[in-house]
Amino acid sequence: MSLPLSRRFARPPLLAGAFVFLLAATPAWAAGSGVVGANLLWLALILMSARLFAPLAQKLGFPAVLGELLLGVLLGNLTLLGFNVFESIKHDSAVLFIAELGVVVLLLQIGLETRLADLIKVGPRALAVGTVGIIVPFMLGAYVVGPWLLPGLSGHTYLFLGATLSATSVGITGRVFRDLGKLDTPAARIVLGAAVIDDVLGLVILAVVSSLVQAGSVSAGQIGGIIAQAVLFLAGSIWIGRLIAPHSSRWLAKLDAGPSMLFAQVLATGLFLAWLAHAIGLAPIIGAFAAGLLFEPVFLRDFDRPAIVREIEPLLPVGDPGLAERLRPILLKHGGHQHEHMIEPIGYFFVPVFFVLTGMQVDLQTLADPTILGIGLGVTAAAVAGKLAAGLAAGPSGKWLVGWGMVPRGEVGLIFAMVGKKLGVMNEAMFSVIVLMVILTTLITPPMLTWLLRRQ
Repeated sequence: MSLPLSRRFARPPLLAGAFVFLLAATPAWAAGSGVVGANLLWLALILMSARLFAPLAQKLGFPAVLGELLLGVLLGNLTLLGFNVFESIKHDSAVLFIAELGVVVLLLQIGLETRLADLIKVGPRALAVGTVGIIVPFMLGAYVVGPWLLPGLSGHTYLFLGATLSATSVGITGRVFRDLGKLDTPAARIVLGAAVIDDVLGLVILAVVSSLVQAGSVSAGQIGGIIAQAVLFLAGSIWIGRLIAPHSSRWLAKLDAGPSMLFAQVLATGLFLAWLAHAIGLAPIIGAFAAGLLFEPVFLRDFDRPAIVREIEPLLPVGDPGLAERLRPILLKHGGHQHEHMIEPIGYFFVPVFFVLTGMQVDLQTLADPTILGIGLGVTAAAVAGKLAAGLAAGPSGKWLVGWGMVPRGEVGLIFAMVGKKLGVMNEAMFSVIVLMVILTTLITPPMLTWLLRRQ
């Protein structure tokens, strides 16, 4: 006997609420002895809570990522109700590493589901969107809303505000497109390409502004070196990787043509390029995305496909022994995307931890000060307007979709703000304003993108 619709709809909120209550009510001694015991418990409960909140968000018409972000906001602000058990998780190095690994896995998945040829087709548009998406928000922050809303601060502070507004966090946008099955649209490809360009240009701006603060000047050679380093990494890793990938896949398949070797090859390549990107000063997610672009299905045909042919051959008519070979191209065509799905299970664990932890960084107490709230709303409006202006460069591919896809600042904006804080050019009030901007741009983007995509 099936349950009434109202009761079936109510079940996820009740289960999610029960898990949140369990999380909040769990005393410290229940976590076990030592850091490892505590982390195992928190990760288990966070993972299950995220899985319950995700379908709740989907039932309300929002993507799953919004449920995970809001769960994080709830858990991170339980201190307002007297529960302090989660304060240590926000800064726990092991959990932070798992979260960072989660966004690396997410960008690897997005790269695997993106074809390089499709990305190249939108290259000029992506370049235009990425360039406008850096310049306009930077100018608005450094020379308009900064001096207007926060008068009396140093020029270096305004420059850092502009640099923070120019950032883009592709993880959130990529997750929304992926959840809704829209990664193969021109708008999604433009956003992904523009996000890579944003990362390179944002790195240049951050390096230039930091050098101005520390040394008082920056040379054209330094700027050129940063750009050359980033371009060489992206172009070189994809070009060399695509030369090597077919041969390495063929060699590894001779050792073991099963799924375990394929999984190890794809994941190890993603982790290696993420490390290499970090080593030269780029965001690790850019390396992971580049790694995903290396693997076309045809490169991996030696894995599992011969085994499938061998399995069906005994079932074929005896009088037509060549039928197996004639069927082989069909099997390759329809079974060539198995590498995309193999990374899926590991993403189920790591990716939600990243979004929950991102939500936990939100401090709702920043909304209690009307002055900071007002300034934060003004800065957020400038941040949104700057990226929507970038969407105008997308042409007929969906300017609003592309513009809103560039809006979230996420962890990238927080990293820029932390650099400014460490250099002493940002006070607590400015940092709170930036945190509020990051919160709002992160939370409003998923529902806006969902609404726009469903209108299409």
